[in-house]
Amino acid sequence: MVRVLFAGTPDVAVPSLRTLAGDPEHFEVVAVLTRPDALRGRGRRLEPSPVKQAALELGLPVLECDPNEPAFVDELLATGAEAAAVVAYGRILKESVLEALPMGWYNLHFSLLPQWRGAAPVQRAIWAGDTLTGATVFRITRGMDSGPILAQSTIEIGPHETAGDLLARLAEDGSRLLAAALQAMADGQIQPVEQQVGAYEIAEKIRVEDAHIRFDVPAFAVDRQIRACTPNPGAWCLVDIDGTHGGNSGGNDGGNVESGDAITMHVLQARVADAPGTSEGDGADTQAQEAAPADLVPGAIATAKQHVWVGTASDPIELLQVKAQGKKAMAAADWARGARLTPQARCR
Repeated sequence: MVRVLFAGTPDVAVPSLRTLAGDPEHFEVVAVLTRPDALRGRGRRLEPSPVKQAALELGLPVLECDPNEPAFVDELLATGAEAAAVVAYGRILKESVLEALPMGWYNLHFSLLPQWRGAAPVQRAIWAGDTLTGATVFRITRGMDSGPILAQSTIEIGPHETAGDLLARLAEDGSRLLAAALQAMADGQIQPVEQQVGAYEIAEKIRVEDAHIRFDVPAFAVDRQIRACTPNPGAWCLVDIDGTHGGNSGGNDGGNVESGDAITMHVLQARVADAPGTSEGDGADTQAQEAAPADLVPGAIATAKQHVWVGTASDPIELLQVKAQGKKAMAAADWARGARLTPQARCR
């Protein structure tokens, strides 16, 4: 049995915590290290991280201390942990901390390292048009996601899969990979292998400004951007209802916009026009398809009874589900019917 400290913070780390805690034959989770409670939601209330909530449900002791504080190593050693399992913890660990446990610290990373080291590997893989990705368990060293690899698994990226969908799949698959790798390491059945040296893409964090949709690129690139930024930080654009390219009104919605104003609209789901539906009930029109306009310039909006299209540098992109400023999430066609769009309406 391996005595494990688990370190993680968001939802994607919870499956790994539950997998390790649910295997008492091989693991004893002696403590859970997570980020302190944070202000969340519209009410800005202090709320525990998803990992802390799961740990409390499992009856596990929780540590919320700063791992960079001098006293942390003593607190860490007091847990009796032999190894640490890390999934999206969100803090950089000092060398003295990494060396404190006899078996070391091991991270579950959601890419096929050494490709896509960094903060947003799933999002960047989708945005780049990768068709394969996976999960990697590696020993944490001082370099960013560069430690020796214990195990990897590979999965295909679905053609309509968002970053949230893919991350949820990887979190489940990766939890089993992490448990198997730690057990094999403890049993001396595997030996970590150094990562290959080379020029690999870095998965930089996607900022809100990065998620501003560009329509002056081909439709496939728009589709990738939207899927990569869904659900976080959320793909968005400005909508000029009358095409006058006014400033953001800041408070109006799609059904009540003064001339010259623009609204912010988040695109929750879209697809390249006339592509097959992503799945039954995905928001796509299941009735007879109307043909998308062939001559839409980038950003121009066209509508039909059950469709909303926006022009790109190639084919139009069809908006399926949106959340306009001041509105709830809804089908794009429903939004368009209430938005009083003019023929000059533009997304930008």
